[in-house]
Amino acid sequence: MALRYKTRKRLSLLILIVGLPLYIVAAVNIVGLFDRPSVLVELLVYVGLGVIWAFPLRAVFKGIGQADPDA
Repeated sequence: MALRYKTRKRLSLLILIVGLPLYIVAAVNIVGLFDRPSVLVELLVYVGLGVIWAFPLRAVFKGIGQADPDA
């Protein structure tokens, strides 16, 4: 089932405004559970967590920056 353009646009906005900040707080808390790793390891963890959130949501964000194809 494909989402309409307007639905994907609203959902992507909700994800970026509400979901992403919550994900960032969760990622910082997860890294905070461990003893302070080296800067390189910590950077790799944050980069990995920063990329992982986007893969399941790729279909929602695809084509959002372009004009509405239904218009």
